[in-house]
Amino acid sequence: MSSAAEARFRVQAPNSIPRAIKVIALDAAGEAVVRRLAGAVWNHATFFTAASRVEPGGGNLPPAPADEALTDLAGRSRSVTDEVDTADLVVLVAGPGGHAQAASLIGRACSLRRVTTTGFVVGAASASQNALSKTLAQVRPWSLMVVIAHSDDYVEDMMTALRA
Repeated sequence: MSSAAEARFRVQAPNSIPRAIKVIALDAAGEAVVRRLAGAVWNHATFFTAASRVEPGGGNLPPAPADEALTDLAGRSRSVTDEVDTADLVVLVAGPGGHAQAASLIGRACSLRRVTTTGFVVGAASASQNALSKTLAQVRPWSLMVVIAHSDDYVEDMMTALRA
């Protein structure tokens, strides 16, 4: 027990305030996780997919322009700039294989606005080192923290801890 004099220094509120979190799937593996997460109840999180651009022959094209690079889960186009402007944290979710080209566009927008980014590589338990390396090379330059998640539940646990 502490004295009344000592009690005045005690923190009287939770150590974390709710944050506006934007969760963005960068590829098909990320989209599966993001759609599952979106099915839960969140107070401060919104969910998007990054527009994937693939050449007819299967190669990757550069990311879409910023004003049409995101799609909400209802299928409406959203602007990266508008979404980042209202975010405290942007969570990027991608699977192994190197299909996370939109990470650079989203990361630049976050960097310019000083919005924190976290990257999750999901499905890592069954992935080769080469596949993981390809995705890490795309996500790491734009994420302040990168987590190689062997369990997709880790993303949900982190969002819960942040009071999303």
